[in-house]
Amino acid sequence: MKIHVKIEKQYEEIEVHLYANAYSDEVERVMKRLKTPVTTTIDGYKEQEIYMLKIEDIYSVYAEGPKIFFQTEEEEFESKRKLYELEELLSEQFTRVNKSTLINTNKIASIQLGRFGTPTLVLDNEVTVAVSRNYLKPLKQKLGIGRNAR
Repeated sequence: MKIHVKIEKQYEEIEVHLYANAYSDEVERVMKRLKTPVTTTIDGYKEQEIYMLKIEDIYSVYAEGPKIFFQTEEEEFESKRKLYELEELLSEQFTRVNKSTLINTNKIASIQLGRFGTPTLVLDNEVTVAVSRNYLKPLKQKLGIGRNAR
C-alpha cells in the first residue's frame, strides 16, 4: 500500500482518495478504519458508579448470561452494550476468540496448544481464555502469525 500526503492551505477539511485496481477486502478494511471514530474510553458500571475505562486497560470483554463485562488488571465492570456492538466499536484492538469473549490483542502474553489442539490464550494478567477453532484463523491473521501472516 502506498500513502501520499499533500498539505495545502486551500483545503478546509481532510480529503481521502483511495485508488485500487479492484474492490477487495483490503479496500473494505481501509474504508472501515477511516469511517470508524477513534475511541479511547468506554463506560463501565460497578455498583452505583459509572467509570470511564481506558480501552488500553481492558484485557477482555465477555458475556456471562445476558450480562457483558469488561475485565481489567484487577477489576470487572459491567457494560450496558451488547457484545456485537462492542466487537464493532473495539475492532481496532480487540478480536473475538470464542462465542462469548473478545480479547485485547495487546494483552496476549502467549498462545498455548492443548493436548487435542485446543488453543488457550494466556493474558498479561495470567487469566486464560479458550480459543474456539472457528476464531483461531482470524486471530492468527490479526496477530500476523502463521502461514497467512500479513
